[in-house]
Amino acid sequence: MALPRKLKNFAVFKDGISYLGQVPELTPAVLTRKMEDYQAGGMGGPVKQDFGMDALSMEYKMAGWADGSHSGFGAVRHDATMLRFSGAIDNEDTGQVDVAEIVARGRISEIDKGSAKVGEATEHTYKIELSYYKEVLNGQTIVEIDFVNMIEVIDGVDNQAAVRAALGV
Repeated sequence: MALPRKLKNFAVFKDGISYLGQVPELTPAVLTRKMEDYQAGGMGGPVKQDFGMDALSMEYKMAGWADGSHSGFGAVRHDATMLRFSGAIDNEDTGQVDVAEIVARGRISEIDKGSAKVGEATEHTYKIELSYYKEVLNGQTIVEIDFVNMIEVIDGVDNQAAVRAALGV
């Protein structure tokens, strides 16, 4: 019987700076499609039409005050902040450790400092609105989404290649 692979540990880097030991939690982007009902005469019910992807965002928590954590807030460029997640995934069936990586670019839209109490830990939550998102497992790209360059690769298939060709870009 196979056991699920589980994330055993991870590291987070923001703009090349290591926050090892300072990020207790990271929420990867939720991938969703923008779908709309379509029903015309002669149809027995609506069919969802796909209009592309919804906006992407990620969140991560810092376990307190960290140098450089606010850099990128209010940035003009859509890809001003780069976030990199590197994870060790344990495969208890084989003893192998798989490498998971997420690379995301965007800009910080929200900094929530939570509350501060004497003698208690603090957590600061950062939200990044993404223009680029990539997931890699053991060196193989699983997902790559680049909104500005109209790239949408899912399991090796670029869903936007035909659209780019039709537009001549």
